[in-house]
Amino acid sequence: MAYDLIVIGGGPAGYLAAERAGAEGLSTLLIEKRFIGGVCLNEGCIPSKALLHCGHVYENAKEGKEFGVSVDNITIDQKYVIERKNKIVNTLVSGIKGKLKKNKVTVVMAEAKIVGRGAEGFKVEANGETYEGKKLIVSTGSVASTPPIPGVKEGLESGFVMTNREILDLTEIPKEFVVIGGGVIGLEMASYFNSVGSHVTVVEMLNKIAGPTDGEISTILQKNYEKKGITFNLGCAVKSVGDGKVNFERDGKMESVPADKVLLSIGRRPFTENLGLESIGVNTERGRILVDDHMRTNVAGVYATGDVNGGIMLAHVGYRETEVALNDILGKKDIMRYNAVPSVIYTTPEVGCVGETEDSCKAKGIDYEIVTLPMMYSGRYVAETEKGDGIIKVIINKKYRNVIGVHMIGNHASEIIYGAVTYIETEMPIDDIKQLIFPHPTVCEVIREAIFEF
Repeated sequence: MAYDLIVIGGGPAGYLAAERAGAEGLSTLLIEKRFIGGVCLNEGCIPSKALLHCGHVYENAKEGKEFGVSVDNITIDQKYVIERKNKIVNTLVSGIKGKLKKNKVTVVMAEAKIVGRGAEGFKVEANGETYEGKKLIVSTGSVASTPPIPGVKEGLESGFVMTNREILDLTEIPKEFVVIGGGVIGLEMASYFNSVGSHVTVVEMLNKIAGPTDGEISTILQKNYEKKGITFNLGCAVKSVGDGKVNFERDGKMESVPADKVLLSIGRRPFTENLGLESIGVNTERGRILVDDHMRTNVAGVYATGDVNGGIMLAHVGYRETEVALNDILGKKDIMRYNAVPSVIYTTPEVGCVGETEDSCKAKGIDYEIVTLPMMYSGRYVAETEKGDGIIKVIINKKYRNVIGVHMIGNHASEIIYGAVTYIETEMPIDDIKQLIFPHPTVCEVIREAIFEF
């Protein structure tokens, strides 16, 4: 059976490719081995936000006296939280399936393997059938990294150690919860379980949390969570897990912390195992598929989008990469750019970042100017976060007088940061931004306040 396009992988990059290709009139086959929506929708972005929202509601209820609201005997039902999460996921997955059907995409739920070329294009086997596609998009995503730390394998088998997959189905709130890794996923789960009653300990190898996030902002985030009772062990290397504890080394000395459950959250790696890429000669490097800025591989007609190419592993990046790949297939001019990729941490407070940091400007030799303001410059922020210590940093290129970076920590940061993406992507001069009308009172007005400081 021959198609104009075969898409392998039904996560954000893959299902969007199939939807858009079908809408453009291409006969399209989507092959997914586990579930439509991929990790993001089923085991990542969406379910984690469902849990975090429940945690926010619970936390707000407990702290209601600060806002004149008194509620006694506040409890949270973790089993219901998981049921609600599952209902949300099912609703969204059904919506995606409906769009695929509407756009006449053929969906095969099976493991796919590329087996070579045929008269009609690239040959892919799935579920005992062989399909051929004139074009091929590989969007098989990524899997959680599992380092060879003693006890991790046994812990994963017993349920003592969990990845992002298992943690989102945990129906009990552990008394002692240890997170290995202080990146986005680890921090969000630390945030949730701290808010619902766990004593949370984070063990991170680096000397700061939140990875490449601006240092001042990651420090503010850490201080906020230390006030809430989360313990951070930074600059520490985990040496083993088991017997109800996590053992790590700090400055040459061994330490340990008790654990009822452990979340292993030290990053993800592209998934290309047993995919058959070698059968058509696709180049890879340390497991990732190599692509150019049109998302083309070295094999004409084969593209790789999303986590599998080992770039910026974010769902919204996968969406955009897929659009670029599909436009290339359709003969439309487009190119992938990574200079304005937003990054968000959905903790409380939220973090939103895009573009250059002070460190990256120095490394690249960019002549920059920076303004840092407290989020308290926004009246709405004060009304909703009276004791908040959030900040916003705006970085401009001195020569061209345009915004090249925005970094903020505070409520609504996740919903505001896209505006900064627009400024950076369009290279909008700050004098033009000053002429824009911002709604009042809003938290986003703090961007305008910062711009007028230049």
